[in-house]
Amino acid sequence: MKKKLFAAALLLAAQFAAHAQGASPTVAPPPKDVPETFFGTTVHDPYRWLEDVKSPETMAWMKATSERSHAALAALPGRQTLLDALEKYDSSVSARVFGVVRETGDRWFYERRGATENQFKLLMRQGTAGRERVLVDPEAIEKRTGKPHAINYFGVSPGGTHVAYGLSAQGSEAAVLHVLDTRSGRSLGRPITRTDYGSPSFSADGRHLLFSRLQALAPGMPATEKYQRSQTFLMRLGGDAEKARRIFGLGVPGVDITPAEIPIAAFTHDGRWIIGYVYNGTQREITLYATPAPPVLAGKPPRWTKLVSAADEVTGAAYFDDGLYLVSHRGAPRSQVLRLSLKAPDIAKAEVIVPQGEQVVTGIAAAADALYIERRDGNVKRLLKRAHAGGAAAQEVRLPVEGSFQLNADESLASAADPRLSGLVLELQSWNRARQIYLVTADGTVSNSGLQPQGPYDAPADIVATEVKVASHDGALVPMSIIHRKGVALDGRNPTILYGYASYGITEEPVFSPGRLAWLDAGGVLAVANPRGSSVYGQDWYKAGWQATKPNTWKDFIACAQWLIAQKWTSPERLGILGGSAGGILVGRAMTARPDLFAAVVPAVGALDMVRAEVTPNGVPNIPEFGTRTTEAGFRALLAMSTYHQIVDGTKYPAVMLTHGVNDPRVEVWHSTKTAARLAAASTSGKPILLRLDFDAGHGVGNTRRQQQQERADIYAFFLWQMGVEGFQPKAP
Repeated sequence: MKKKLFAAALLLAAQFAAHAQGASPTVAPPPKDVPETFFGTTVHDPYRWLEDVKSPETMAWMKATSERSHAALAALPGRQTLLDALEKYDSSVSARVFGVVRETGDRWFYERRGATENQFKLLMRQGTAGRERVLVDPEAIEKRTGKPHAINYFGVSPGGTHVAYGLSAQGSEAAVLHVLDTRSGRSLGRPITRTDYGSPSFSADGRHLLFSRLQALAPGMPATEKYQRSQTFLMRLGGDAEKARRIFGLGVPGVDITPAEIPIAAFTHDGRWIIGYVYNGTQREITLYATPAPPVLAGKPPRWTKLVSAADEVTGAAYFDDGLYLVSHRGAPRSQVLRLSLKAPDIAKAEVIVPQGEQVVTGIAAAADALYIERRDGNVKRLLKRAHAGGAAAQEVRLPVEGSFQLNADESLASAADPRLSGLVLELQSWNRARQIYLVTADGTVSNSGLQPQGPYDAPADIVATEVKVASHDGALVPMSIIHRKGVALDGRNPTILYGYASYGITEEPVFSPGRLAWLDAGGVLAVANPRGSSVYGQDWYKAGWQATKPNTWKDFIACAQWLIAQKWTSPERLGILGGSAGGILVGRAMTARPDLFAAVVPAVGALDMVRAEVTPNGVPNIPEFGTRTTEAGFRALLAMSTYHQIVDGTKYPAVMLTHGVNDPRVEVWHSTKTAARLAAASTSGKPILLRLDFDAGHGVGNTRRQQQQERADIYAFFLWQMGVEGFQPKAP
């Protein structure tokens, strides 16, 4: 039987290869419909068989189709020019630095990738001007193993004597937790598997470690169990993880948690408390617990007290002096900041220290001198600080660049502030200013740390952003940023990419991308929209593009496309749309709703079959965002947002390129393969459908520098090809 399957796979591959001279690299494979009925509605699934990526038949089709797509892209005359430009801009800075963590004793930890390096390394240094030491080098690991590796996360012990970090291979995000002695460079204990979301946290004395671990899947367990029943464990540094104590999660006394919720715990800096965070998949609202730390470290069971539930609508927390600062949108759609005492926790009596205002509170972080507050003012972030004691109002800290930054209040992660240290570390950037790392001192002085080297293209004077608001189908005003070179002609001829995301309340903020310069060099314009489903205006804007209201997201996006055309920034023949992951819903449904409006569409690692998404390992955690097919309302919402099921035979669809990493743990690769097959069978436009797969990548997390450049060059070249731009048209055979 196996020999017959293998022979069939070889024949199939040969048949696909025989179509190499065809108009589209994607040849629709034979449909094998698997219909399902939900609440009286039959849903057809002609390419369900492509979900079995281990099948020789499926893999043969995937490899043949991807190889032809890669070949078509490689043959485009201007692609190499784009790749050279991307390399030039990316290597123009001596190093890229991010994830900066400062420790007592003026010790600094961060990830760094040099101009000629392919992956980020974990480094430390004494003082901002001290000599760098490499602690973890994924490139060296790749040389030993033959597989690309990436650092997923890291946490630093008090004083910086130890680092715990997660390492994964080939974009899988299947992290293994390691602990390193920074003085000797030696590892402590054995690596800990199943720590995809390890969230390591060291005790105040540095002798104990908290970490989160996924359950071990027994043979025959469904894939949807992967992220369920995770637990937080406590062990002595260098101890045996298999003997670690389970202290937070399902079955722990005093903790009310469902199997699908994710428990994470962290020590407070002063050693007094352990804070428990419960995340319901992708839901933004969290549940919080606390227990005194000393008894737990002495071997006693934790005595957990529930502080807030998801109904309290808390989205962020920061600890300081036996209290928690909380960001909550309960009764305040633009969010407010509360303070809750851990000694007498009663959320109903929490003090409002920063009331709701016109600006949206988006983050907080506690330093020794003050609480720092991040607020969104239109498309610009404002930084405020409020003294811990007294009732003085928060005061704005003037920043050198009007743009974006992000405060991280969760002590289980690397943070911009530290309650043991005064001031703040701030990564600040804008549409036309590259990210720099600034130090904010207690007196409000803001200075460049010098940790991030500056490059010759980091502040282009000829690039500007035009901010507009576009009336959508129901009159709602959708903010959009248009990044372009000065003096661009509004003649309808500009190759334009419209980008959006519109899920999870994530807002597209002003960020600088050196790779974007290559697109602008080619005469391109980039428009970035914030449809409903983002939280640019707060909670109400987010929930207006969520589950049953999800159609507002692509209707807003379509309105932005129409506005760009009406104002002659571009035309349908020169307009492309791009979205990744959950942004695949946005661009996919915009395409199926208005195929006439776009020249080309790129869903990158896109969520495209939302009816089947729930049966995947990452499907259950996403139910809070998208809904469940087990209820009629949920099913109707999922069907409406499912691109795969909205494709109609005989329709003239634009050119489409679907990109995906085969090892993607967040959005299964079959979202893209099934959609590519369905489009190839349905479209009558004669425009190409490309399926660009990377068999050494996943969701994009941990992609090497070269992988990122190659994909970006392919996306830009594909758009310019389909927009008819001279210099990117393939030669006639």
